[in-house]
Amino acid sequence: MRLVVTGGAGFIGSSFIRYRLHRHPDDEVVSLDLLTYAADPASLSDVERAHPGRYTLRRGDIADVSGVTSLFEEFRPDVVVNFAAESHNSRAIVDPGAFMRTNALGTQSLLEGARRARVERFHHISTCEVYGDLALDSTQTFSETSPYRPRTPYNASKAAADMIVRAYHETFSLPVTISNCSNNYGPWQFPEKVIPLFVTSALLDEPLPLYRHSRNKREWLHVDDHCAAIELILERGTIGETYNVGSGDERSIDELADLILEGCGKPTSLKRYVEDRPGHDRRYLLDHSKITTELGWSPRVAFPDGLESTIAWYREHRDWWGPKRQAVRDQLDEARWSDLARSTPAAG
Repeated sequence: MRLVVTGGAGFIGSSFIRYRLHRHPDDEVVSLDLLTYAADPASLSDVERAHPGRYTLRRGDIADVSGVTSLFEEFRPDVVVNFAAESHNSRAIVDPGAFMRTNALGTQSLLEGARRARVERFHHISTCEVYGDLALDSTQTFSETSPYRPRTPYNASKAAADMIVRAYHETFSLPVTISNCSNNYGPWQFPEKVIPLFVTSALLDEPLPLYRHSRNKREWLHVDDHCAAIELILERGTIGETYNVGSGDERSIDELADLILEGCGKPTSLKRYVEDRPGHDRRYLLDHSKITTELGWSPRVAFPDGLESTIAWYREHRDWWGPKRQAVRDQLDEARWSDLARSTPAAG
């Protein structure tokens, strides 16, 4: 099989490429990535060594229709898997236009290229956040038929992308599938996201910035479990369908910080409370019974085990994340992000 994987130099995209090539020795993958601040070709250097000639990185913008079309004409992919996205909620408040351009217009560009190339499958990676949020004491979960109620520019841009994917299926009969996943974690994740931010902060003996509403919860999914789910959707998923991919394992941000500090052997005094960002969602919880019942998928990595191995990976790869931590500090300080939102004009 020939695959184009967009956002392949990012966290989940690179993990999927590594997973896919290891399990499918006849596959070839071209990664299309703009190589923005959160992407790193080095995250797949081991893949290039292990699978020579089967993996190629192309630098390009998914919103460039002509560039996308040219790539598809040259490579003739069977499958396109779209991971490419701006994905940090705080950055979306500072610069919402960038999120609309990449996540919504970029997805439409890819769909148009896939339609022209007559690809056999277009799989789109979405998020639990399109459904809005739940009260902390709610007994509800989000199913694939839950209404979309996005509350932030990031969430809205991803909701728009999902709708565009569905429109291309209904209007042009493009064979699509969508997966909405819960919060991913694991090795190679850029240290602006909460788990690597907390882990690297703890390892540096720096404060862990917790929003004051630190009882807010997130559902945690190891990236390897997510990759396994995508593989099953590509193999056995029903065209036109959406599948939720979650773990059922929720942790409050306070609990998460305590677990990370314990795992790093650091004191809880490193916790530092900062003001919440606008639109800070309280809680998401996905009902993933559809993918379990129809495709036989279930999460295999228990959160305590996954977190332990993730902490160990960051402890052993300081040379990878060290320079990136400085970039996080330079671009967005979570302790004063609201000041940045008020003072920085939004692009787009």
